Amino acid sequence: MGRHTIIVDSEKCIGCGLCVRDCPQSNIDIANQKAVIKAQDCLMCGHCVAICPKAAVSITGFEEPPEEFEKQTMLSPTELLDAIKTRRSIRRFKQQEVPGEVIGQIIEAGRFTPSAVNAQDVSYIVLKDEREKAEKIAVKLFRRLLPLASLFSKEARAGVGIDDHFFFKKAPTAIVIVSKNRINGALAASNMALMAEANGLGVLYSGFFTIAANVSGKLRRVLGLEHKEKVVTTLVLGYPDVNYYRTTQRETARIR
Repeated sequence: MGRHTIIVDSEKCIGCGLCVRDCPQSNIDIANQKAVIKAQDCLMCGHCVAICPKAAVSITGFEEPPEEFEKQTMLSPTELLDAIKTRRSIRRFKQQEVPGEVIGQIIEAGRFTPSAVNAQDVSYIVLKDEREKAEKIAVKLFRRLLPLASLFSKEARAGVGIDDHFFFKKAPTAIVIVSKNRINGALAASNMALMAEANGLGVLYSGFFTIAANVSGKLRRVLGLEHKEKVVTTLVLGYPDVNYYRTTQRETARIR
C-alpha cells in the first residue's frame, strides 16, 4: 500500500465535506473550503475517491482508473435468492474448456471483494495445464492418509476410495485461493463462485485439495506457494454435466 498517494485537486474541490464525513479513519479535514488529507498511511480504501461529486480526489499507483456510474447496481432480491437456493455442488463436468475471459471475470469478482482493513491480500492460482500433476500429488498423499481420512470423510468410511480424479472430478479448471486472512479469502471465494455460476459453470469447493496444498511440500512447490502462504479454499470449475429440478430441503434457520 505504500506506493499509493492520495491527491486532492484544489481546482475541482468544492469543499462539500462528503469525503470528510465518509472517511472511516477521519483522515480528511476541510481547510480554506478545500479538502486536505492529514496522512498518507491510511487504509487507502478509496471512499474519498468514490464519493467525491467532482472527481477531485484520486489515488496514484493503480494500473486502472475508477469506473464512473450514476447509481449502484442492485440485483433483484428474488432472483438472487432463487440463484442461491438452486445452487448445487457439482461433481460431474463436461469435457469443455472454460474460456479465459470467463476465468478473468471470476477473478475480478474476487479482486473487488472487500477485505479487512483493505488488505487486498488474496491471490489466485489458476490450475489448467498443471491440474493433473497437482491432483496426482494430492491423490498419492491422501491414499497414504486413507485410514485417517476415514475419521472425517463419509466417502472414505463407505469404502469409496480415492481414485485418480478424487479432487477435481475431471473438471477442466480449478482456482486455488490464497490469503493471509482466511475470512478475506473465503469472502472472495464466495463471490467468485456466484460469478462462475452466473457464467453457467458448476462449482465444487474442494476442501480435501486445500488440506493437501497446505501440508504437502511437493504440492506447494508445484503451486508456487511461498513459505507462509496458506491456501484458503479451492474452487473446482467446469460446465456441469448434470441437471437438478428442485431445491433441497434445509433445517429451519436458528434465529436468536
